[in-house]
Amino acid sequence: MIIILTGNGKGKTTAALGQALRFMGTGKRALMIKFIKGPWSSGEDAVFEKLSPQFEIVRTGKGFVGIGNDKLSKKDHEEAVRIGTTLARTQAETGTWQMIILDEIINAVDLKLLSEKELHALIDSLTTHIEHLILTGRNCPPSLIDRADLVTEMKEIKHPFQKGIPATKGIEY
Repeated sequence: MIIILTGNGKGKTTAALGQALRFMGTGKRALMIKFIKGPWSSGEDAVFEKLSPQFEIVRTGKGFVGIGNDKLSKKDHEEAVRIGTTLARTQAETGTWQMIILDEIINAVDLKLLSEKELHALIDSLTTHIEHLILTGRNCPPSLIDRADLVTEMKEIKHPFQKGIPATKGIEY
């Protein structure tokens, strides 16, 4: 099954983690690869670390692209995406994982760090080796929505950031 979690609202990564938790409850293994979010630690890391080797999180992203204090070149971010896609392929081929989550990979397409065509080829490659694939990120292209089996859109209604309140540890990260 191909699952997409998209939209401008908060909760895409959190929903993917919840799905992985449910999946692991059936005795299966899940891998999450983070494509955009940087190397900093977030709340889920401490909890999900305890679930290894049944679940692992790998960060290949270098941080948010073109916002905040990002000083990296587009090439640096493209290379990080290439590392993540290569990792996804090689890990799928091992047979170790039955579910792979490509966190923020749709953002990588939206930011032109990866083409839609390349993402479709990656999906083809992964789905021959795993049972379920979850893709997250904003601005999902119609071609991916058409291809997916399940699509959920998170819609932002209200967020503290609109009032100038910074990200809250344990809620946003």
